Amino acid sequence: MENKMIQHLPKIDQEKMKILLQIEEEFETGKLTLDEARKQLKENVGQIKPYHIAYIEQNLMDNAPDDECLRVDMKMTLNLLRDILDTSRPEDLPADHPIMCYYRENDEMRKVLLAVEDLVQYPLIKNQWLELYDRLKEYTKHFARKQNQLYSMLERKGFDKPSTTMWMFDDIVRDEIRDNRRLLEEDKDDEFIAAQQQLLDHARDLMNKEETILYPTSLALITPAEFEEMKSGDHEIGFAFIGHQMEKPVSPQLSASTSDTTGLAADLQALLAKYGMNVGANTANTPLDVSNGKLTLEQINLIYKHLPIDISFVDENELVCFYSDTDHRIFPRSKNVIGREVTNCHPRKSVHIVKEIIEKFRNGEQDKADFWINKPDLFIYITYVAVRDAQGRFRGVLEMMQDCTAIRAMQGSQTLLTWSGREETAVKEEPEETPTTTMAIDKITPETRLKDLLATYPALKKRLPEIASEFKMLNTPLGKLMIPKVNVRMMSERSGLALETLIERLKAILSEEKP
Repeated sequence: MENKMIQHLPKIDQEKMKILLQIEEEFETGKLTLDEARKQLKENVGQIKPYHIAYIEQNLMDNAPDDECLRVDMKMTLNLLRDILDTSRPEDLPADHPIMCYYRENDEMRKVLLAVEDLVQYPLIKNQWLELYDRLKEYTKHFARKQNQLYSMLERKGFDKPSTTMWMFDDIVRDEIRDNRRLLEEDKDDEFIAAQQQLLDHARDLMNKEETILYPTSLALITPAEFEEMKSGDHEIGFAFIGHQMEKPVSPQLSASTSDTTGLAADLQALLAKYGMNVGANTANTPLDVSNGKLTLEQINLIYKHLPIDISFVDENELVCFYSDTDHRIFPRSKNVIGREVTNCHPRKSVHIVKEIIEKFRNGEQDKADFWINKPDLFIYITYVAVRDAQGRFRGVLEMMQDCTAIRAMQGSQTLLTWSGREETAVKEEPEETPTTTMAIDKITPETRLKDLLATYPALKKRLPEIASEFKMLNTPLGKLMIPKVNVRMMSERSGLALETLIERLKAILSEEKP
């Protein structure tokens, strides 16, 4: 990875990097005092940038453990390097820059952690803590963007240490938020209070590591154009705390001249077409020979989009090549996953399973692996299949994921035509809670529950993505669990739309629908 990373950075003095690493190791092992180490760093290394530390971690530290990010004491490191390391926050980034969004989320997270630190001093009032943990849970979107967007871009630049070390730390903090909430809900008050300090320490340490090394290094490695490309994926995943402030980037439209086929371009296109190599604007509608029939590229993409299952494909080189972008996708994906090593798309604790599946598929030992997630009101079935060509050569892994909740609930036989989405079903179900009165459009407030709106206007559910793409999630299996808990204010926060704008758009759609 050394050459790949270094080609995206300003010139680095290799000898100085080795000296820096040596002094740091001698300080950590007690061979040098703090003052001695600082003096040697000043004399022999001089001023450094955060990306120098990242370069050392990536290229000069052999066999670093997976928990390296958690193990390193950031305060001690900063104390050691305080005279030579530039730790200033960038001042010239616009508010919607991907890196600036991470900084802004951290600023808000620190406020929430201060509230945790304050509240822990007083007798426990459950509702107060539930409100705080609703806020903390938002921070998981911060992790989701890092892991799916930022890490993948850094991997392309030869810097994959965040994927292999910081990801583990991300998951530790995420799991602590989840587990602490569970203790609270189960009324295990003493355990809950005792767990707060560890969460405070871990979350603050993680943010310090992000801001000291990760973000400045990202700015050094990733180009402004690449950051612009990241914005759409960032919006697809969502933001913590600041979502209501974020406006979606406008996709640049191709000019009419882009599709013109005149002059040399037209001649070239005609020549290629003569030999069966159709290119240009009509490619999407050109029939392609598939295994059994002919389909256009447009038809193929439409088929993938409308499949009742989610599909992902990893090739024989263990690179992610494709995923189906369905409206019911169970787990979020972003386009930055394409071309990424599949092991870097999973948390460290799961990588050994991924490797085992691929290895057994590759050597022909196995052809299929099944997993399932069984929760109240939700059953997700996941299948991995080895893809082989006509000669039996391993060509990759196909992942299929399906919400089987409704299938598992089926009983008896269904032989009569029943339209999907209709209230009439073959299986007798408990009637859903409905409002005693019809929900009036002009009565929508920030506290209006989504379930009440849907009970009066069921067609709204399919039309919500017209308002914001983030609402696609409500049509997924996980969305079923979210809907009863969501109100208009929460929808505003998670979509990034101003509250007034959201209410107006809801009213516009509902005025077209009959209750």
